Amino acid sequence: MEKNTIYKDIALKKYNSWKVGGIAEKLYICGDKDLLSEGINHKRITPPFTFIGLGSNLLIRDGGVKGTVIILHGGLSEINLENNLFYAEAGVSCSKLAKYIARNHYKHSAFLAGIPGTIGGALAMNAGCYGSETWDFVEKVLVINEKGEQFKRTKNDYITQYRKVINKKKLDEYFLATWMQFPKGIKEEAEKDIKLLLKERKESQPLNWPTAGSTFRNPPNNFAAKLIEECGLKGYTIGGAQISKKHANFIINLGDASASDIEKLIDYTIKKVLEITKICLETEIKIIGEY
Repeated sequence: MEKNTIYKDIALKKYNSWKVGGIAEKLYICGDKDLLSEGINHKRITPPFTFIGLGSNLLIRDGGVKGTVIILHGGLSEINLENNLFYAEAGVSCSKLAKYIARNHYKHSAFLAGIPGTIGGALAMNAGCYGSETWDFVEKVLVINEKGEQFKRTKNDYITQYRKVINKKKLDEYFLATWMQFPKGIKEEAEKDIKLLLKERKESQPLNWPTAGSTFRNPPNNFAAKLIEECGLKGYTIGGAQISKKHANFIINLGDASASDIEKLIDYTIKKVLEITKICLETEIKIIGEY
């Protein structure tokens, strides 16, 4: 499919890592920020808007998505280093940025390699792992609103929390790019850190199955995977969806799961963990679309 073109009635299964979901009313692969602004401004690209990167951390319901789904991965892919700031567009994968930072002799980017999504998604949810979060390193961002206007915002324009980012003025805006700052380091050591993290991730997570990453947020002073496992839910299956036997905070698509199977399994897990532990799990994944 060509960039900067509007398509109608497109199946979304290939645009998310769970490989489920219905049809997009309209779909637009964004290859240029200014063309996106122009399309929105001239009402060729119409709301409501749903921005998707790699489609990880996302459950798209079987009824599909109304409005325009805007795909950033494969389109907004610019990445560079200027004045000690790393500029990355929202469609750049976190893993690619991590390696680029290390290659340029900067450190502490390894955590990004463990995030199975794009920079746009990482900004939207303050994604993180292994003790670091995206917004720890953000200096400023480029955003677009529903009129197609672009603005630069600083870190001070947002309240950042665990897996949550709030615009202080409650503006409806979407991330297009970021400028991030990392400390100077030694290339070989930074690359070694990334390799070690990726090795640990491969050993501990069910990466050979369609999954959306961690399904639930870790409750304060606890771990979602630990609670789910203690409730005897590892391997529990509804339809084609299963709580991974390898890591209990991952729900996998066994091959023929529907979005409904996954959502039912999420709801069942929340209910059982609350019943047994009195702790209410919250989803880390975002659920969108129509039933």
